Amino acid sequence: MSIIRDSATFSTSKKTIVTVGTFDGVHLGHQEIITQVVERAKKSGLAAVLLTFDPHPRKVLQPNAPMPLIQTLEERAATLERLGLDHVVVHPFTKSFSQLSAAAYVEAMLLDMLNTKEIVIGHNHRFGKNRAAAVDDLEHFGNIYDFGVTQISAQQLDNISISSTKIRAALSDGDIATANAYLGHPFTLTGTVVKGQEKGRTIGFPTANIWVDNSDKIIPKKGVYAAQVNIENKWYLGMMNIGTNPTVNGQQQSIEVHVIDWSGNLYDQRIQVALLDRVRDEVKFDSMADLQEQLEKDKDFILTAYKTLPL
Repeated sequence: MSIIRDSATFSTSKKTIVTVGTFDGVHLGHQEIITQVVERAKKSGLAAVLLTFDPHPRKVLQPNAPMPLIQTLEERAATLERLGLDHVVVHPFTKSFSQLSAAAYVEAMLLDMLNTKEIVIGHNHRFGKNRAAAVDDLEHFGNIYDFGVTQISAQQLDNISISSTKIRAALSDGDIATANAYLGHPFTLTGTVVKGQEKGRTIGFPTANIWVDNSDKIIPKKGVYAAQVNIENKWYLGMMNIGTNPTVNGQQQSIEVHVIDWSGNLYDQRIQVALLDRVRDEVKFDSMADLQEQLEKDKDFILTAYKTLPL
């Protein structure tokens, strides 16, 4: 799969089957749409293309409203790479782009840039200035320009419609199990390991302090989490704390992960942590000894609960 981070550099003489959207989280509903694109592309000899946007449109159109992201562009690309697409094209979302009429959008993006033969969209897809155009309009343009339109109905999980909004709410509540069920893959945090207070190593639990450099990335509720940590393309079990480390009178929120059964120097390395579940709240203990005792219990619980997990 090729990732074209500058859409202006993309061109193809081969006809394509396309899907369009932000795809934040690449959840199960997104995956169903992408699966349809890939399968149809293989049957018809077309190139399977996903058109996405950066930054998130809401950040541009509603700059004063917080827009927490389930995935950074880096994380989204990594998830998409596993789904069989030929190309992921990233188009810069700007105010001027948002003002394109539906007709101008179809001509510039679907025809001139992507050479579209078919487009596959979700049930709530809208496009053009003020998101005024919907599937009926897309079908109208398809009749004019000779491309097909396929609409996928809302995907359901336990009779609840899957959406990025519901996943963000679950993450904010620390409900990793629900978020992961909707995503169809573990929620991840990616960042660079920086120096922290280094208090954990004094009680046998050294931690990697992770700096997430994208300020829009959603950070789950404070607490202790079971996790898997990817170090040099190998996964290890870990225990992560999101919080202020109240036992040592910490003030700033940090993200720290202890990698079980691993030792070494991770400073300045970029690592990925996949969250498996929330274990407990962050607690202020009376002493470092009490904290150490609880961390031992957390470690034993995680090793027991996830010992059969493929790593």
